Amino acid sequence: MGIGMNYDLELEKAVAQIKKVKAKKVLIQLPEGLKPEALRITDTIEEKTGSSVHIWAGTCFGGCDIPNVKGYNLLIQWGHSEFER
Repeated sequence: MGIGMNYDLELEKAVAQIKKVKAKKVLIQLPEGLKPEALRITDTIEEKTGSSVHIWAGTCFGGCDIPNVKGYNLLIQWGHSEFER
């Protein structure tokens, strides 16, 4: 049983936000424990939105650890608690 089976990753919420802002290029940041789900998350989001989704492969130490990258319309960060900016 994969992690996605144990946790609600709220993929529909992510899909809705991508559609709302019409993001064409999305960066996903995952904590280490969810990185095994990266391909499933990417495939699901790309299929439902048509966006190009990339996974940040670097470490993630929480909501304050945002990658300093350019060229993306939206960054979605999964973590232990809800955090909105």
